[in-house]
Amino acid sequence: MPTYDVIIIGAGPGGYVCAIRCAQLGLKAAVVEGRETLGGTCLNVGCIPSKALLHATHSLHEAEHNFATMGLKAAAPEVDWAQMQAYKQDVIDGNTKGIEFLFKKNKVDWIKGWASIPAAGQVKVGETTYEAKNIVIATGSEPSALPGIEIDEKTVVTSTGALSLPSVPKSMVVIGAGVIGLELGSVYKRLGADVTVIEFLDALTPGMDGEVQKTVQRMLKKQGMKFVMGAAVQTVQTTKTGNKVLYKLRKNDKEDAVEAEVILVATGRRPYTSGLGLEALGVEMTGRGQIATKHYATSVSGIYAIGDAIEGPMLAHKAEDEGVALAEILAGQKGHVNYGVIPGVIYTHPEVASVGATEEQLKEEGRAYKVGKFSFMGNGRAKVVFAGDGFVKILADATTDRILGAHIIGPAAGDLIHEICVGMEFGAAAEDIARTCHAHPTFSEAVREAAMACGDGPIHS
Repeated sequence: MPTYDVIIIGAGPGGYVCAIRCAQLGLKAAVVEGRETLGGTCLNVGCIPSKALLHATHSLHEAEHNFATMGLKAAAPEVDWAQMQAYKQDVIDGNTKGIEFLFKKNKVDWIKGWASIPAAGQVKVGETTYEAKNIVIATGSEPSALPGIEIDEKTVVTSTGALSLPSVPKSMVVIGAGVIGLELGSVYKRLGADVTVIEFLDALTPGMDGEVQKTVQRMLKKQGMKFVMGAAVQTVQTTKTGNKVLYKLRKNDKEDAVEAEVILVATGRRPYTSGLGLEALGVEMTGRGQIATKHYATSVSGIYAIGDAIEGPMLAHKAEDEGVALAEILAGQKGHVNYGVIPGVIYTHPEVASVGATEEQLKEEGRAYKVGKFSFMGNGRAKVVFAGDGFVKILADATTDRILGAHIIGPAAGDLIHEICVGMEFGAAAEDIARTCHAHPTFSEAVREAAMACGDGPIHS
């Protein structure tokens, strides 16, 4: 019977990173993965392919709207959907093969197949049972469904089906105004589809700063996306021309419907733990179907869990950090994740990024804070690239000036937010950012100006 120090179930960002870090620390590690490729949802049908389509369609948008202004004159580009899909697949293949290379480099074994845990210290794959001192569950998540809506991944699709439609639909209804819905809705809007987003709550992207929510919705509406907010979807009916989404407005129970060629159900994700045998093992679960853990340890000795399978934001980078922390714990070190400094990004245009507290959270806590804000309209680099919409907002403690959170809407927001993340990790004050020289002209100057706005005020506003 093959024996390992650690067997990780799932080769997504949490699992493969955990395995590589374990190997770096001298532990004999293996990963069980039933897909034909490594990388999990993120690399195969999530983060990476969606970013490929977002990049391609943003380039199309630039060609259609901004090239002529810059003196780049040519016929409007035509969309070759098959080639765009091929480009997306090339990106996926490059990333997944890269993980295979890293496994070989670090001597991590890939056990191909689907795993179950017959007992603590044992992982069964097919007819073979492997022994492990430690077992890590990193099985990720799957799309959540709505009652009464049948997913066929053809015309009623999850994010998986939406990434590989046979053709660009003329119309699309997106159920759910979260990150996935807004990103994929943006893709198809740029490609010419009539896109309507239906959201149960009164604001999009739940949990995000209120001012950011309103601004993002206004910007996406300006781009042509339609929104029906505060609406409870009742069912989806098949019609001769496509599908009809029936919904009821929560404020007055008024019923209405929207027809579309394709329906994207983007109502969140749920942990994927079926088939592992956790109930028979006595592994404690939360009321939301997640695995209950304490410092990543489950209620069964020797079995751990990370990533989307446990509590916390369902983000690839959160899973990666947990994978590293757990590997270090298993190697006898002091692994740690600072959950107060985990950024979130929406890759629409403009990008949206946030870290730390929102104004709503600080008000609820009764905490005294100050706001430093700067518009990208005052940033020279942003105006050069037609990206003056949006702002940087920094929230700092009213007494100590310590940064409590930051929220950015604008060019490269997903990259700019990490200046604040590093600052928060070191307990920085807004003044620390304000007094740090930033190259000109760069988008990052807007972050510095927002930090200055927490003090005497910005220069360019």
